[in-house]
Amino acid sequence: MHLGAPEASLMETRNFTAAREMAAGGSWLLPTMNGELRLAKPPLPTWAVAAVMRVTGTTDNLGVLRLPAALMATLLVFFFWQLAQELTTELPGDAEAPGRTAWLAALILASSLLLLTVGRDGQWDIFSNSFLVGALWVLVRGWRQRAPGYGWFALGGLFLGLSILSKGPVALYSLLLPFLGCLLSPLSRWRATVRTQWRGGLVAMGVALLVGAAWPLYVLYHVAPEALRVAQLEVAAWSDRHVKSLWYYGQLPVFTGVWVMVALAAVLVPYSQPRLQRYVPVAFTLGWLVTTLVLLSVVPEKKTRYMLPLLLPLVLLMGGLLRYWEVLFRTQVVPRADRLVLRSWASVLAVVCVLVPAAMTFFPLPGFDGHSVRFWVAVPAFGLLGALALFYGFRRPHPGRLSGISIMLLALVVTLLLPAYPVWEGRDKAGLRRLAQVRHHPGLPQLPWYSLQEVPIKQVWQAGRSIPQLQPEWRAVPHHPIVVFSLSPVAPQLPLFWQRQVHVQLVDSFYTGRTREAGRWLVSIVEPNATPTH
Repeated sequence: MHLGAPEASLMETRNFTAAREMAAGGSWLLPTMNGELRLAKPPLPTWAVAAVMRVTGTTDNLGVLRLPAALMATLLVFFFWQLAQELTTELPGDAEAPGRTAWLAALILASSLLLLTVGRDGQWDIFSNSFLVGALWVLVRGWRQRAPGYGWFALGGLFLGLSILSKGPVALYSLLLPFLGCLLSPLSRWRATVRTQWRGGLVAMGVALLVGAAWPLYVLYHVAPEALRVAQLEVAAWSDRHVKSLWYYGQLPVFTGVWVMVALAAVLVPYSQPRLQRYVPVAFTLGWLVTTLVLLSVVPEKKTRYMLPLLLPLVLLMGGLLRYWEVLFRTQVVPRADRLVLRSWASVLAVVCVLVPAAMTFFPLPGFDGHSVRFWVAVPAFGLLGALALFYGFRRPHPGRLSGISIMLLALVVTLLLPAYPVWEGRDKAGLRRLAQVRHHPGLPQLPWYSLQEVPIKQVWQAGRSIPQLQPEWRAVPHHPIVVFSLSPVAPQLPLFWQRQVHVQLVDSFYTGRTREAGRWLVSIVEPNATPTH
């Protein structure tokens, strides 16, 4: 819903710009971004967006271009649901209500804040993680077969290869390695089964290498020097870009959104472990969570979306806890600790229901302030949900009802407030001309575009076309008018032998940020003189 609401992020503009050049006739095996080779990321997500562009005929509708990422987020939930069923089957609690724990875990994952944000962002992580979770599901299914299930292992290898084609070996490190490590450890009840199915594992490995290595080998064969240079830069980025504290991923429970109190209760091991034994393989899942946390934390480069592999074992624990509460609160005697957790959960939901209308009042935006229809719909809706949360948390405790209120609260926020994104992002841009407007300036669309400095990729995306940089070795004077972008007047920056033979006319300008201080680019037309000067 509202996929087109937020502006394109930096990662999205890189992906969408490369996809646009593919769809316009560029190479699908050697992608380009602003006319230059783009080898920093594997091409599968870019192929998906380029295919959507070809099919729909649109290259700038963000809601359409984000559809592949949204589809992969949906597949991730489905794959995780199937994986959770494989992991929780044969447990005592699953026998009472087959598949219930897995279904609750999938519901939490689908409505978590992290997946809702990552799943609507057209970049690489959602592709690589979704395929990897699909691989884990079919591999576990294969390992649980009594007879050799080579078909499952071949499918698992295919998913592993597609994950590699989406973001290289990243998901292998952050998802596959900790999962397999715990699966082969004493923490797992499937340890012996995995070892007996070693031939299937070799099949999966062979298919994964065949699929995942195809594109890197093609690139190495055709542009080896550039590929090696990019690989060195990407490896260096792990230690010198986006460096965060070792404890950065400790904020994971917050990114479960409306389920934050359930998440905190699940990671409080003395509380959760005895309650989860019947519903979740506790030792294995906690080991999976802790191992993933360690592997991600030791890498200096950290980002919010890198927490997605951490979310999966946490959500499985949370699903087990919800299932435990469902059974517990049907009885007459409920321990005080469980009542306290449920009341805390209800209190958080009620506070959110108060804060959202308050924010709409104190931070008014056009169409979302106290005089808007949205506001007068939001106030009674949030008020009703807050009252229900308190009722089912304190007066008549009911975890199932609180789960439903959490889902409705999330749906209300997404439906009413997500359209505020564009308004919020454009709050300081009034009166500042943007490149998206300049591109329609009369006379400019028909001319070739160049720049004297490197144009930020977000601006290249807004331009709707490539803006290659004029190179110093270009000695030939243009025979036809060209558009030149620059941070300062063009004429003094042109080669001396150009200055006598061309005429420069400043025709427009634009700003790149929310304020004038963010930077202003000049747009000039450079055209040859009618009679060359000697």
